[in-house]
Amino acid sequence: MSPSALVTGITGQDGSYLTELLLAKGYEVHGVIRRASTFNTDRIDHLYADPHQGPKLQLHYGDLQDSGGLRRILDQVAPDEVYNLGAQSHVRVSFDQPEFTAEVVGLGCLRLLEALRSYQDASKRKVRFYQAGSSEMFGSAKPRQNEDTRFQPRSPYACAKVYAHYQVVNYRESYGLFACNGILFNHESPRRGETFVTRKITRAATRIKLGLQHKLYLGNLDAKRDWGFAGDYVEAMWRMLQQDHPDDYVVATGTALTIRQFLALVFEQLDLDWKEWVEIDPRYFRPAEVDHLEGDAAKSKAILGWEAGTDIKTLAAMMVDGDMELARREAVLKNAGHAETPRGGF
Repeated sequence: MSPSALVTGITGQDGSYLTELLLAKGYEVHGVIRRASTFNTDRIDHLYADPHQGPKLQLHYGDLQDSGGLRRILDQVAPDEVYNLGAQSHVRVSFDQPEFTAEVVGLGCLRLLEALRSYQDASKRKVRFYQAGSSEMFGSAKPRQNEDTRFQPRSPYACAKVYAHYQVVNYRESYGLFACNGILFNHESPRRGETFVTRKITRAATRIKLGLQHKLYLGNLDAKRDWGFAGDYVEAMWRMLQQDHPDDYVVATGTALTIRQFLALVFEQLDLDWKEWVEIDPRYFRPAEVDHLEGDAAKSKAILGWEAGTDIKTLAAMMVDGDMELARREAVLKNAGHAETPRGGF
């Protein structure tokens, strides 16, 4: 029989790449999605088929705020692996919605762990669990950060992720769950949400190139981040759950750039000078800044045999190409009298 996996946050960037990977490896994949009045499955539409045809991908309505619903889904799916990627994942927004962020990111993980523990006790089946951690947990800790670096979170999002991290450790040590934390540094792609800074930059730069936009407003340009490709990072997630013993792993490239450097990299690809188009807007600064995140993924390389395969220049080019195609479509619509306003904001 094919192995089965349950993925929360399946409609997000990481969920879509992970689903592609698992399907390619012969898994039956089940995704948890929240009910909404509009469809939000665009990142996985190319993977979905009519359920009457017996697809390898099936979706279930559920929510990390509903413990009973999570337990019912586990009973229905009977997964071999569970990947918890669901979250309110925007750091800046977490300052505006701290309680909601803690509810979904922190307590959501706890609810899923408890539902999984209950399911395992009742079914006598062993399930492997992956928790999506974040480099934001390191906060103000000095780089380079690894698995032994003390967490110093600087946002409600990071605090909630730290809570989830230690709940995973607790359930592993207290109940013997095969539960792993992946401490992923920033990972991007053409599927990244448009309110995240890298995608906000590539989306704006391509629109500026075609005369569709005239300014890009950003916050702190001096923050340094370790950026990798999301498609590479989901391989590390999967490898963690294939080990003999559960553990925690940093996943990173080991190289950090400032937002200013990423700006230059993107605008240079379009023969533009970013300084002519970018302005600073204080509303995009965080109440507490994180200055420098740069990961040491030596443990992942040694034990998982994983290392980043996409450098930042290649990643930026990939994102520019994807957003240039969107900008061209937008230009066609505008010229036809059907102007389209891109999603933007924080």
